[in-house]
Amino acid sequence: MANVAFFGLGNMGGPMAANLVKAGHSVKVFDLYDQAVQQLLEQGATTASSNQQLVDGADFIVSMLPAGKHVEGLYLGEDGLINYIKPGALVIDSSTIDKPTVVNVASALAEKGINFVDAPVSGGVGGAIAGTLSFMVGGEDADFATAKPLLDNMGKNIFHAGSYGAGQIAKVCNNMLLGILMAGTSEALQLGIANGLDPKKLSEIMLQSSGRNWTLELYNPCPDVLENVPSSNNYEGGFMVDLMAKDLGLALDTAVNSQSSTPMGALARSLFAIHAGQGNGKKDFSSIFKMFDKE
Repeated sequence: MANVAFFGLGNMGGPMAANLVKAGHSVKVFDLYDQAVQQLLEQGATTASSNQQLVDGADFIVSMLPAGKHVEGLYLGEDGLINYIKPGALVIDSSTIDKPTVVNVASALAEKGINFVDAPVSGGVGGAIAGTLSFMVGGEDADFATAKPLLDNMGKNIFHAGSYGAGQIAKVCNNMLLGILMAGTSEALQLGIANGLDPKKLSEIMLQSSGRNWTLELYNPCPDVLENVPSSNNYEGGFMVDLMAKDLGLALDTAVNSQSSTPMGALARSLFAIHAGQGNGKKDFSSIFKMFDKE
């Protein structure tokens, strides 16, 4: 059993922290929303009145935050956790952020004797709940080895991508492809619907053909084709459009830095930005299906 401090209990972070509790770890949690904290307390987690008390004695500090500025603020800001985490502890940041922020935070923590890995995830809310997430980890070999048993309690596929920031690069590549696939799958399904095909039958055909992909098979964007996916729940409870647009922006920034050509990624970024601007930012990203509706 490990002492874990967990920061960020959103759609992904909440279930991840819950799985650590179920695995028998002592987990202290924090989120800006009291309701999110209360849900974890009901499952066996504890909390504290200050960040200093939250990380006091913690072997692991896990964070799941929206953006790089939040990660930097949590660890390096005024009264940041860097002042309270014990030397030798391991920080596992599962946020999806930019590589320069990762390197900055990791370097600052290292000066205090605090270890760090970036470990963004893939697998969606369903994967977070089921404990089947994929973790893409960047950091030193020894720190990856230390982190892996804890990550195994939250995920099924744990990859060591390379040094600091490598996890983030792998994640933005994955999410760029995911955004492209979701937009393309939505477009294809709507084309079939506009020409009289039943979307469930069309999905079945494409799943047995060369168009098969994850979004079509496990996260179908057309309502009522699959049960227990956001599209069949008014696009609620999944990975928000705003976050997909953010991740696609990170992918484009990464492409600029390496002078890489990503025209499909740029188009997907524009489509999701337009969709968010039309008031859909808090909906699941599969709601881009509605953008291609003739009606």
